[in-house]
Amino acid sequence: MRKIFLLALLTCCMLLGAVAQAAQITDVKWGVNKADVLRIVVDVTDTAGYAVDMEGDTLNLTVNADKGAQVPHSKAVKSSLADSLKIVDKGSYTVVRVPLKQRLLEKSYKAFVLKKDPATGRPFRVVLDVTPRQASYSGSGAATTVVSNRPVVSNRPTKNNSSIKKNTVIKTSTAADKKADKKKSSSKKKNDNKKNTAVSKTETTVTKPVNKSDADKLAVIKGNGRFRTSGGLDGKIITLDAGHGGSDPGAIGSDGTKEKNITLAITKIVKEILEDKGAKVYMTRTTDVDVFGPNASDAEELQARVNVGEKYNSDMFVSLHINSSVNKNIGGFSTYYYPKTDNDLRLAKNIQNKLAANFGVDDLGVRQANFYVIKRISMPAVLVEMCFISNEKELTLMKGQWFQKKTARLIAEGIEKYFA
Repeated sequence: MRKIFLLALLTCCMLLGAVAQAAQITDVKWGVNKADVLRIVVDVTDTAGYAVDMEGDTLNLTVNADKGAQVPHSKAVKSSLADSLKIVDKGSYTVVRVPLKQRLLEKSYKAFVLKKDPATGRPFRVVLDVTPRQASYSGSGAATTVVSNRPVVSNRPTKNNSSIKKNTVIKTSTAADKKADKKKSSSKKKNDNKKNTAVSKTETTVTKPVNKSDADKLAVIKGNGRFRTSGGLDGKIITLDAGHGGSDPGAIGSDGTKEKNITLAITKIVKEILEDKGAKVYMTRTTDVDVFGPNASDAEELQARVNVGEKYNSDMFVSLHINSSVNKNIGGFSTYYYPKTDNDLRLAKNIQNKLAANFGVDDLGVRQANFYVIKRISMPAVLVEMCFISNEKELTLMKGQWFQKKTARLIAEGIEKYFA
């Protein structure tokens, strides 16, 4: 009887030991995108809980897992937010400490998990994204214009709203308005009938980075403010924005592949699919061009894209991009929205859910962001990041027609579900 008891006790100890060792941190990685958002990724052998808290000027990510012997006690970081990470073994849990160089604002950091993916060999991960203060706020803490379009925006210098003096606002017409205004000037007719163009240069409104005549002006077009959110795709007006283009290549892969070419190829396929289902689709660009024009500031270029959606009184605006990071291991789909209507989040979820459920890459989720084209436009809008050009596996994928067609089809299906 005593032997049976000892055997049972030994078995319990072995099981407890196995459980204790079940979750172990195998690596702690970091990456910074072009908007200087710092991402910290903790690889864990099994599912583990986590918590995030601020301790003075230090941001702490606590993970309920042992620190593996191969994981260093610290890592150097190149970011405006921090110079290093400290990985502290607390026995039954591990704390990743981030000594910050700037004070964070409320909700400027977000943590989430990525499930283990046996198909790709990727482990369970705890992810912490930290957004720098200047990404959406001025030094005084007051909200400012965000003249950027996403985590990876462009190769142009980003400007804040101090460069914007005054905008000329042009109201677009409804069908009834157009009938009543048949006798508009010929120059106005020419502007209204020009396809996929949303720029009027009647008065100077934005300080340019290059010398231009004061006669060159940025017009802010405002639509009728009405949009449809249900009833199927047939007859819906959708504006698609192929990220970057012309003088702005966007992110560039290790083999020279340019983001602007991938986004245009996929956007064209999405347009074709949606039109086959009865939608009226406009594109901010249909070729490799700047929407506003060469040498434009970010404010001019991004507003020109917004103007296309407003000009045609669109029901929806979808901007397509490819992400990039200095950490070549980061990959996956993500969809961004700005909650200016009751439907932006719903649109983002419908598209992201389709992409996440049908690809063997990471689901980085739906995220809120102050990106110019989704914040400054009146109708529901999203910005979709279609994997990472900095990730070699995803770079190979995105160059192939299979990836481009499948991604386009899933985005179109997400849009269709939104209108269902």
